[in-house]
Amino acid sequence: MTVDELIILHEDNHVIVVLKPQMVACCPDESGDSNLFDCVKEYIKVTYNKQGNVFLGLVHRLDRPTGGVMVFAKTSKAAARLSEQMKNGGFEKKYYAVLCGTPVKKKAALENYLRKNSVNNTVYVCTQTEEGAKFASLEYEIKEEKAGLSLAEIKLHTGRTHQIRVQTAAINCPVYGDMRYGGDKAVKGKLALWAYSLRFTHPTTGESLKFIIEPPKDEKPWNLFGF
Repeated sequence: MTVDELIILHEDNHVIVVLKPQMVACCPDESGDSNLFDCVKEYIKVTYNKQGNVFLGLVHRLDRPTGGVMVFAKTSKAAARLSEQMKNGGFEKKYYAVLCGTPVKKKAALENYLRKNSVNNTVYVCTQTEEGAKFASLEYEIKEEKAGLSLAEIKLHTGRTHQIRVQTAAINCPVYGDMRYGGDKAVKGKLALWAYSLRFTHPTTGESLKFIIEPPKDEKPWNLFGF
């Protein structure tokens, strides 16, 4: 990813809100691939002619296959305050997901305990007493159904690794394109999971900010649904 490809939704002295493309890592990892974090740092360095190392705070993450809204902190004060908001549930994160099939309940909360296997980077539903178990909670609402698929709006209450993918698969409605958790319902294609809405309080002004960006409506399977 290059600076020229960066899509900025908002920028001020303390925060920068950008679109994370699908299949681009949100931060450096062992793959060594180009990533959004380094791209934003390079943008700041070039745009403001900054010398030396540029500060950029990683406040939250999105999985590589997931696209949507991300905010980074441009100052250490903003990073600390936004991280505190994240910890205290001050961020409102909403996603769209296209699910294979339709859940029995069109609107419900899902609560599970999840455990990550770091060896294969896979997450499992487990019991509360299992070592490494972490509580995961979300709400979903089915907005549309078409061609054996359903469009779900999902509000996260916790931010666990692969949470939406694992919890929807656990109710036998995996995310479209999810070959890891989809099981016998898996459908090949780009993962249909999109962080479309992000609301948080500005770390210095106290203003409530909300950013919305819809998924790529001309791509399959998003093009089946009306936004």
